[in-house]
Amino acid sequence: MGIGESIKGAVKQKVGDVTDDDALQAEGDAQQTKGDEQTRESRERTEAKAHEEKADALEKEQRSLEN
Repeated sequence: MGIGESIKGAVKQKVGDVTDDDALQAEGDAQQTKGDEQTRESRERTEAKAHEEKADALEKEQRSLEN
């Protein structure tokens, strides 16, 4: 999702550079930025899920030690 958008945006931007098409350059830049943000969001969600799983495991361990 994000990586594909970044790649498509980079290609559009390069084509815009070669053809001297400012609109295509801007569109490519925006698409690349969107893809970068999607990739960042996906990475952060994955990290958050890992932290939640670790916290759940530690909570279970604490409960077992209390009993």
